[in-house]
Amino acid sequence: MSNPQATPLAERLSIVFYGLRNAGKSSLLNSFLGTATAIVSAEPGTTTDPVTRAFELGTLGPVALTDTAGLDDEGELGQLRVQKSREKLSVCDVPVLVTRSDLPPSPLETDLWEELIAKKPAMTLVLTHADLGLHPDKKTWAELRGGVSVNNLTGDGILEFRKLLQKKAALAEREISPLEGLVNENDFLILVTPIDLAAPKGRLILPQVETIRDVLDKDCACLIVKERELKSFYDRLGVKPKLVICDSQVFSKVASDIPEEQPLTSFSIVFARKKGDLGVYLDGIAALESIKPGAKILVLEACAHHQQADDIGTVKIPRLFHQMVQSRAVFEHKREIPDDEELKKYALVVNCAGCMVSRNKMLTRIDKLKELGVPVINYGLFLAWANGLLPRAVLPFPEAEVLVSRLSAKSSTT
Repeated sequence: MSNPQATPLAERLSIVFYGLRNAGKSSLLNSFLGTATAIVSAEPGTTTDPVTRAFELGTLGPVALTDTAGLDDEGELGQLRVQKSREKLSVCDVPVLVTRSDLPPSPLETDLWEELIAKKPAMTLVLTHADLGLHPDKKTWAELRGGVSVNNLTGDGILEFRKLLQKKAALAEREISPLEGLVNENDFLILVTPIDLAAPKGRLILPQVETIRDVLDKDCACLIVKERELKSFYDRLGVKPKLVICDSQVFSKVASDIPEEQPLTSFSIVFARKKGDLGVYLDGIAALESIKPGAKILVLEACAHHQQADDIGTVKIPRLFHQMVQSRAVFEHKREIPDDEELKKYALVVNCAGCMVSRNKMLTRIDKLKELGVPVINYGLFLAWANGLLPRAVLPFPEAEVLVSRLSAKSSTT
């Protein structure tokens, strides 16, 4: 993804090839792409780490294709490979079970299919090694699951496979766009984008870029200003903006420079809705009232980035938390979600906006925390709370009534 104009992997439909070792997953990826992307060998366990490639797939547009290690891998190292493969499966949109046509279905393959089909209705079946014939048991098994046959040596069946993928992908839940349900055609917005130490040189951050593009896609218009110029330009407007969206870090400044009745939210809250679950995050706000001295707080980010002196996750949020919530709280920072036992020791998890990962990955994290009973909030909602802007910051959303009632219900029980 070296092209800065390319669609980020997190915004692409995620298609993951999985199955047993030597099922032909890597060969299928190569045939699909028309290049020798993945290493192919008759030796079992050729693929060690997941390999992901970007691709434009007809009406589906940008997709991310991932080849994984065999789920029947053995040994200590093999089990680590299986774990990585399963992680990819849990957050993908379209799992593709790759199986040899010349062999009967194994119990593991049947279990893998049944395990995922209820959660991933877009799951697809591909039979490889078509040149070696079709085992009668595999024929019956595949017919019940709607599989397609591919010959990786000649490429026969690839076109049919692509068509099947496009059909199956319609069953996958897709992310909403940033402004879904927030604006109508011809609406006017103001986007407030600070240029601070964390801002990339010569560029805007991804949530801002995606929001601007969505403004255009929805036939709207926007004014983009820094927080220092907001009041001057706002006062000169001849129309009231439908919505003001700002960086969460300048909530206080922006709120003081616009009328109270002006709808206001932040990029982080917009992406909390796009990538995660606003309701669950609002439930987590109630936990702020009961944080005890010495409580461990986990700031959980989703990407690797160079941390500046005023980094929001490692500096600004802990500082504000110590001032307003609990001065003796202990902060830890991670980019991958810990195991269950480690998670249980945290009194609260603070998620980033998740702009660099898929909605499936963020929801997997949230579901795990819900299962363990660990409260979770989001950068933007915490900063809105800290600046006295809840429920105002969620009122612009179509589901505002439900969100506000959820926030009120949780607050009344603490």
